[in-house]
Amino acid sequence: MAQGKGLPTRDEINDQFKWDLTDVYQSEEEWKEEFNQVKGKVAEIKKYQGQLGNSAEDLLQLLNLSTQLSRVLARLFTYAQRKNDQDTTNNQYQALVSKIQGLSNQVSSATAFIVPEIIQIPVDKLEEFLANNEDLKLYQQYLDDIIRRKEHFLSPEEERIMALTGELAQGPENIFGMINNADMEFPTIENEAGEEVKVTHGRYVELLKSDSRQVRKDVFEAYYEQYQKQKNTIATTLSTNIKKDLFRMRARDYSSCLEAALDANNIPVEVYNNLLKTVKGNLDPMYDYVDLKREALGVDELHIYDLYTPLVKDVEMKIDYKEAKEIVLEALQPLGDKYLEVVNKAFESNWIDVYENKGKRSGAYSAGCYDAHPYILLNYTGEMNDLFTLTHELGHALHSYYSNQEQPYLYSDYSIFVAEVASTVNESLLIQHLLKKTDDETKKKYLLNHYLEQFRGTVYRQTMFADYEQLIHQLAEEGEALTPNLLSKRYHNLNEKYYGDNLVIDDKIDIEWARIPHFYYNFYVYQYATGFSAAVALSEQILEEENKAVESYLEFLKSGSSDYPLEILKKAGVDMSSPEPIEKAVNIFADSVGKMKELI
Repeated sequence: MAQGKGLPTRDEINDQFKWDLTDVYQSEEEWKEEFNQVKGKVAEIKKYQGQLGNSAEDLLQLLNLSTQLSRVLARLFTYAQRKNDQDTTNNQYQALVSKIQGLSNQVSSATAFIVPEIIQIPVDKLEEFLANNEDLKLYQQYLDDIIRRKEHFLSPEEERIMALTGELAQGPENIFGMINNADMEFPTIENEAGEEVKVTHGRYVELLKSDSRQVRKDVFEAYYEQYQKQKNTIATTLSTNIKKDLFRMRARDYSSCLEAALDANNIPVEVYNNLLKTVKGNLDPMYDYVDLKREALGVDELHIYDLYTPLVKDVEMKIDYKEAKEIVLEALQPLGDKYLEVVNKAFESNWIDVYENKGKRSGAYSAGCYDAHPYILLNYTGEMNDLFTLTHELGHALHSYYSNQEQPYLYSDYSIFVAEVASTVNESLLIQHLLKKTDDETKKKYLLNHYLEQFRGTVYRQTMFADYEQLIHQLAEEGEALTPNLLSKRYHNLNEKYYGDNLVIDDKIDIEWARIPHFYYNFYVYQYATGFSAAVALSEQILEEENKAVESYLEFLKSGSSDYPLEILKKAGVDMSSPEPIEKAVNIFADSVGKMKELI
């Protein structure tokens, strides 16, 4: 879409480029009907309180009811959240999200007694229940996981109180979302052609790739100046979010917020710390890359706002959406015809919301529910990065599709730890395809530069974010006040460490922490880096071993949460408890920097 002073409204976008939410509910009235049905069933749950240890039948009936309500809530939430994300300024959609969040918290409060009561059932009695009731065996892994975390669950009354905090706990993220997506207003700047261009979330990185250094500097300063104006509000919002994590950590008797966050998926803290240690022990390739970029751009000093600038100039790599779909289908051929059939279905059946419109949520994601196909949100501008984003989100979508097809609802939702593997395998296949397809040396250099940027953005940058997230949680655990100045100073110091002396760390980057939504997701970002590392290994297996590796990979996609994520990955051929996949990834980055030096 062409740049202009403003964005189109939702109504001005062609329907073929918008997702079709009628696959979830035909209308808002239908949504409201099911909402009211769920609301009416909440009271039924209470009938089972105090009864779970009586018989296998009572336990089964309660678990079935709880699972059914969870499944319908996910469907209700999918419709409401997608509606809100397509236009965050619409008060009607905001109300839908608020209503479903409130109902979800009611259900959480009503079901809060379940886990504490299960814990009180003697293990031998629980095993007897499972042995004598065939239908209850569906819940075997669910019950085993509860027993594994037994010491961190509270009494029924305490769990009810914890559940009542749910709506309050969502406050910081919701407030940040409204500031960032609905209220934040950016100015216009003058582009290299002398035209006035409105700065938006979607255009920010695109403008940072401008050939004009003045444009890059102007958009960088204009963008972060708005966050600087909001620093006190956003710092308080982020600090409150971390206090929420701290409260939950202490209430459940974990030694750190990190341990509390990782334990849900049975991920040892050592896996997180291993990532930080391995990447920080391999920063020289990043320093080499920064110096290579400085030399290639012909500047005495490389600034933060120069990082996104391609090393190769005057290469036309604009890709319209129709061409992007064709490229994706070609690149993913190694995954087989059945996989491609589902990708085609996503393209042809309005699973994807393509272009940016006024009020639309920034960024990109894939999300859905068990009773409908996945949905993909994009803000497509035709940049090479948008092609990779489309491919990335299709990886998520196909993972969800296969998991929903093969697993019962209870085990259909896979861990975030493995989610980024599926998306990044797709990206790895895409870059290999693009590098092989072109004979143009200049375009090869451009693509190799893009690959290097993938590494920088996914392994190094996300690890830096993970480092920062752990740091500010540790400061909060030690009683430090997370003031704007403290948050900015620590962020500045990490940028210096990860990028080295050859990059000027401009002061305005110090406020970047204020725009990262993932800092509200409770130790989420490290999984981009671990996922990328695992994906590098899996994509190489797919390209080298072909049918055998593809079959193993598709089984991985179908696994959902039928086992713990580390075990699922081991079955697919990658051991993330070892530093080996991460070391392999950073070595590939170092080799790629070397190849780029030879080409430049």
